[in-house]
Amino acid sequence: MLDVKLFIFLLLGFFWGGLTAPVSIRLAGIYGIIDVPDARKIHKGNMPRGAGIGLWLGYMLMAVIMSGNLPNVRCIATGATVIFLCGYLDDMCSLSPFVRLALHLASSALVVIPMNMGFMPSVIAIVWIAGVTSAYNLIDGMNGLCISIFIASSCVLYMMGSTSPALYLPEESFPGVYLAYPGVYMGAMALGILCWNFPSAQTFLGDGGSTLLGYLFASHFVTSARVPLTHISFDKMILLLILFGGIPVIDTLAAFTRRMLTGKSPFYPDKKHLHHLLISLTGSNVLTVTIILSLQVIMLVLGLKYYTRLI
Repeated sequence: MLDVKLFIFLLLGFFWGGLTAPVSIRLAGIYGIIDVPDARKIHKGNMPRGAGIGLWLGYMLMAVIMSGNLPNVRCIATGATVIFLCGYLDDMCSLSPFVRLALHLASSALVVIPMNMGFMPSVIAIVWIAGVTSAYNLIDGMNGLCISIFIASSCVLYMMGSTSPALYLPEESFPGVYLAYPGVYMGAMALGILCWNFPSAQTFLGDGGSTLLGYLFASHFVTSARVPLTHISFDKMILLLILFGGIPVIDTLAAFTRRMLTGKSPFYPDKKHLHHLLISLTGSNVLTVTIILSLQVIMLVLGLKYYTRLI
């Protein structure tokens, strides 16, 4: 039977994302938020960026509507605002990577601390949310890649909520609306923007958009999985977080390790990420995105299966 409220959330998210993208393009032109190609980047020609503003405003809309019924959504919305504004500012004038890292950690702590998960699980969760936030930014080097990974991850958020009765909201608080709904809404919103970004791009997410996507997914995952994350052993928690972090996290860990082994700063940009290597082999943006997205889906499915064994 069709869930009407769920369908409304899906349509609202999709049209919001699709209709706000041209507004962000216009703003990028006005304020000079332009991605200029260089030796490290794949695209050719100047490209407006900052499509993340639609994602941020859309999430704020959802947060206002559901703030009384979704646990932690106010904290997530506050942290998401810090993350987006930090990235959006970085799109206009480059910020220190240490300033960005500090803001990412602070925004992550804003979500985790109110959940009272205990000291060690809280520390790991804060570091993981901040890490995923940065990882989605680093994976955003090709048309449609970051957005498609986020859409797949959002689908898993919905599946987590819809299959676990423990995650349902009290019926008396907001009948028929569950923790699963944000996954549908956020994924649909990203799909609307994907139409402007893939296969040929008319706009980029920018740092504000890519970090926002990573933060939203990681924050909602930790919120949804709070109970098992609090009680499972350290090794099981790390495995679960790696599986749900997926390709962005693995690629980021590989990049940081590679750079430090060569005596460079872990924040030093290069052109040796997985998508760079794959496109040099395949010569196709679409094929590269398809391969990485398939690997991400495999990891998410394994993560979901592992998660269901823990709850």
